[in-house]
Amino acid sequence: MADPAAYAFFPALNAILNGTSAVLIACGRHFIKQKRVTAHKRCMIGAVVASSLFLVSYLYYHWQVGTVRFRGVGWSRPVYFTILGTHTVLAAAIVPLVATALVLALRGRFERHRRVARWAYPTWMYVNVTGVVIYVMLYQLFLR
Repeated sequence: MADPAAYAFFPALNAILNGTSAVLIACGRHFIKQKRVTAHKRCMIGAVVASSLFLVSYLYYHWQVGTVRFRGVGWSRPVYFTILGTHTVLAAAIVPLVATALVLALRGRFERHRRVARWAYPTWMYVNVTGVVIYVMLYQLFLR
């Protein structure tokens, strides 16, 4: 196992990537509602890039450091583990959902893209926002 101090910047980087993806997703949704297709496309591709960079960074960090234990006590434990559990399940589900939405859009199959995006949007937003919440709870609120 590597020295965790050498990788200490990764959790903040990962939270920034999650937050960036969430902002891009929200902007992309706003743009498509205004029928600004090019701006929507750019935001959504940016969100996919940010989320992909997050996934690579997250996996590398945990491959090097291993599991990080939650140090909170009392009420914070069930709150944290509830958020973590739902986040983890939905994070696994969002990868094929976003990939499907992206492929459908790139192939011009917009009706099917819209149907998938109706599920992908709130799920992806939840995963990104709870990723930042998990970071705050694990690395900022309840310091080791």
